[in-house]
Amino acid sequence: MRKRYFSNATVGGLLLAFLVVCAILGAVWTPFDPLRIHFPTRLHPPGGVHLLGTDEFGRDELSRLLSGAATSFLIASLTVFFAIVLGCTIGLLAGFARGWTDRIIMTFNNAMLAFPGLLLALGLLTIVGPNQYGIVLALCLAYTPSVVRVVRGAVMSLREREFVESSRVLGNSDLYTMFRHVLPNCIAPISVLATSMFGWVILAESALSFLGLGVPPPAPTWGNMLASARPFISQASYLSIFPGLCIALTLLAINLAGDAVRDRLDPRMRGMK
Repeated sequence: MRKRYFSNATVGGLLLAFLVVCAILGAVWTPFDPLRIHFPTRLHPPGGVHLLGTDEFGRDELSRLLSGAATSFLIASLTVFFAIVLGCTIGLLAGFARGWTDRIIMTFNNAMLAFPGLLLALGLLTIVGPNQYGIVLALCLAYTPSVVRVVRGAVMSLREREFVESSRVLGNSDLYTMFRHVLPNCIAPISVLATSMFGWVILAESALSFLGLGVPPPAPTWGNMLASARPFISQASYLSIFPGLCIALTLLAINLAGDAVRDRLDPRMRGMK
């Protein structure tokens, strides 16, 4: 049997770390100004001073990819953070309180889940308008119901455990018991979900930007770079190849890292590979 020198977790972790470094670098420094228009160098092929070429306005493609990575990772991080915080709070309340509280919350939550996340985000963005924080709000509301369902299921399996009863006997309030004893025991499923959600948000943000409902130009994102490259796909195919490759590599890295997190935190997955 051939020895495996690199596991999926190692490959995913290294690739994701590289992309995160690129996103941080793009937030503080780029080789050229990603918004600077320079028509004499428009559609310059990769090589020379412009390693990845230039776009139809003469803007450096590498600089725009780095800046777009910073924007995409910032939107994904904020969306996942707020969706997890909001979803955990609502899921804890529904799973711990049960009764009419649980029924009302889950009726509304299931109604939200009936809408595809991207379709719901599209509807919300038509109201709040296409901008960076509007995307965060729309995607947060679109993905929060998934967090609520996962957290509620975990809480309902934990609320009758001995340590919860012990906390009640000691006179602790339900609020203290939920956040001090129940929530820490939900970290494993929340971590797996958050990792997967990060990839969903990256893809959704790129799709929204491609449709013109994301971060408005001239600010670069991978999605609107793909949209701008459509008229030049035969003349300068690299304009669509590089943003598409960035999205594909990011999703691959997140999926590999997510599998590693699941295998690490879920005891049922240990020893199966």
